[in-house]
Amino acid sequence: MKNTAEQLEHPVQTPSKRKTLRSHIVEIVSDSGEGAQKAGQSFGAISAKMGNGVWTVEIIPADIQPPARTKESASGIRIRLGSKAITNAGDEADLVVAFNEVVPYARIEQKAYREGTLFLIESKWGEDRNKLVKDSYAEAIEDFRRRGYIVYEIPMEQEVLRSAPNAKKGKNMWVLGMLCNIYQRELSLGEAQVRHTFRKKSQEVIDTNLTLLKAGYDWAEENLDFQFEIPAQKTGQELVVMNGNEALSFGIAAAGIEVCSMYPITPATSTTHHLAEYIEKAGGIIHQAEDEIAAIGFAIGSSYAGKTSVTITSGPGLALKTEFIGLAVMAEVPLVIIDVQRGGPSTGLPTKVEQSDLLAVLYGQPGDTPKIVLAPSTIEECFQFVILSRKIAEAFRVPVILLSDANLGTGVQPFPRPALQPEWLSPPIDQSPWKEDGKPYDWDPQTGLSKRPVPGQPGGEYTLTGLAHSEEGKVTYDPDINQRASALRSLKLAAFGRTLKPPTVHGDEEGDLLLVGWGSTRGAIEEAVGQARELGAKVSSIHLRFLSPMEPGLKDIFKRFKKVVTVELNYSDDPNAPLITPENRRYSQLAWLLRASTLVDIDCFSNVQGQPIRPGSILQMIKKEVNL
Repeated sequence: MKNTAEQLEHPVQTPSKRKTLRSHIVEIVSDSGEGAQKAGQSFGAISAKMGNGVWTVEIIPADIQPPARTKESASGIRIRLGSKAITNAGDEADLVVAFNEVVPYARIEQKAYREGTLFLIESKWGEDRNKLVKDSYAEAIEDFRRRGYIVYEIPMEQEVLRSAPNAKKGKNMWVLGMLCNIYQRELSLGEAQVRHTFRKKSQEVIDTNLTLLKAGYDWAEENLDFQFEIPAQKTGQELVVMNGNEALSFGIAAAGIEVCSMYPITPATSTTHHLAEYIEKAGGIIHQAEDEIAAIGFAIGSSYAGKTSVTITSGPGLALKTEFIGLAVMAEVPLVIIDVQRGGPSTGLPTKVEQSDLLAVLYGQPGDTPKIVLAPSTIEECFQFVILSRKIAEAFRVPVILLSDANLGTGVQPFPRPALQPEWLSPPIDQSPWKEDGKPYDWDPQTGLSKRPVPGQPGGEYTLTGLAHSEEGKVTYDPDINQRASALRSLKLAAFGRTLKPPTVHGDEEGDLLLVGWGSTRGAIEEAVGQARELGAKVSSIHLRFLSPMEPGLKDIFKRFKKVVTVELNYSDDPNAPLITPENRRYSQLAWLLRASTLVDIDCFSNVQGQPIRPGSILQMIKKEVNL
């Protein structure tokens, strides 16, 4: 091991053996397939079980198997941990473990590191037989020092081979042990996590990985001259640790949804992988359809039969489901659609985050297709909002679309263990006789609501059609009936909107600047707002969970601030770009909606870089807006 801090042109002081911190950001980067994500997920889970706040973000290459030792192959994970609750991935990393010298450059291009970031790099490449590899390593180490990184060259493979025959398969658990020592994680928790991670493997595999964990821990204790302690705040509550896709999966089961129909698509697929581990024991099934269209068709058919179903997808899959979404609206069949958003358009950035499906969800069907749209902002809300979505879908006979995204989907966070409630479950299918004079679409003129007949109810037979129809379900082209039916379907949104409360303002109720966000940007926005307020800025924020209909009272809130800016992960024109004028500028999606619905001159701050938005970038925008 070589401590090269003293070799920097502008030396940065090497840390003392033990330093107490409030938070730290760790990244593990490797070639695809080397297990960096498994190591990071385990490290995050161990930290959360010790009581630390945690947030993780996976670093996933776009290609399934990119060439090794290339920037395109960079795979891994970021783990942010702190003494208090952590709500986002933060800014630049404090410590990086790299399995080779090439993959960090993918993250350097994304400005993920800073001067003083600790670099722990596999040293084997410096002795490689291939001169090109050896020279690449030497050049990279010199470049890292020049950039101000504190470089430690770590003989990972050499140490792993003392305990396991295959360094590629064992290196990640050795690194986990090293990190457990650096951050003073309890080794017993690490051992328990290893047993859980490899629970489906043989005892020999479990024992080998336990040995690697201990070897990495001991090596760090003997060879590294720094450690960090991040005290945990005990809450007294029992916590669970999971990512957003796992939370969606548990939410499906907790809601009593018994049918999930899907077609695999990144980054949504792991939701059904997790659900498949236990849904049959809960009396449900997962139907993997032959394509996205068949998946939603199966879900609508199941919902029509009496049990509201869920279909799970991402942006391209949502586009293929368009026609069937229109059918569910016209036929008023309850349905839950989960969209784990990713970068677009087309196949776009399949492994990266965006919030670009909002307008497609609202307006992506021909004709008027009112539907209810929710967007969770935390891992815990991913769980809760599935339960809420099923209840809303059944009460209002509408499709409910839940907009998650790749940041929530793969991010890991602890939250209080939910106390399961019987009322979360869907009620038994009503098989009581249907009223003789009852109509399948007997719309209430005040709410647009109607009771739904279910196949099997005596006298409840009716025609289900995607064509324009009357209250009796009969196909009709009568202009007055079509106008009335459209109005009453839309009225359901107003009826649901009456149940909502105005959003809570984070900060003062009035000021110079109000930031408005939705989805996974919440943690970064609120952290930046808190930092700006400490500097004296009169800035606040609100976060919207309901996007159709929106929470009430927005216009009154906006009036109390000199300027309103949305913060989003979708495209908007730079107002200073060539050819862009106030008349032709394209705004980000929530800004567009808010401008239309409130007639307030709302600005936007957005990007489509495929990365979670950082508190630091939002803080810089705030400073510019308020002249701080």
